[in-house]
Amino acid sequence: MGYTPEELQAARDRLVPDVTASGLRVLFCGINPGLMTAVTGHHFARPGNRFWPVLHAAGFTPRLLMPAEQGELPAHGLGITNVVARATAKADELTAAEYREGGRLLAEKVARLRPQWLAVAGVTAYRVAFGDKHAAIGPQQRTLGRTRIWALPNPSGLNAHWTLATMAEEYGRLRAAAFGDEGPTPD
Repeated sequence: MGYTPEELQAARDRLVPDVTASGLRVLFCGINPGLMTAVTGHHFARPGNRFWPVLHAAGFTPRLLMPAEQGELPAHGLGITNVVARATAKADELTAAEYREGGRLLAEKVARLRPQWLAVAGVTAYRVAFGDKHAAIGPQQRTLGRTRIWALPNPSGLNAHWTLATMAEEYGRLRAAAFGDEGPTPD
């Protein structure tokens, strides 16, 4: 990546702003920012992360957006946040207590923003953050007020169990639930 130790430490200390608005159709929720996301300030910025290609392949966006174009998401009824705000090289650096506190703060954020769906990109993160050890990929029984929850596969390139095509299919199920036949807002 070519970052100095000082740049990496600064990234670990930096908060990555959410991309949100009130009344979104879907608020996507990553586990936590990776170091590249923290350095750039753009969610899912690591080149091997499949979030942006999956989002497009699933029909959420009319074209493939780059991480630097994340500000366009609210116009499509979409937003991005994280369970835990702290940037790390790997999600396994987070503690269970951080996930639980992140889940509590996320519930407050959802109550304020009122998206139709909260889509947590990582079923294990969802399980720990919300104390639901039996959760599986797909729509959840639990709601946060009127906001429904969907656990999605983590789009990290490290998640080899899910291909781009199978992730796009699962994300597409959420898109159909959130938008019906409307599809995304055109550019």
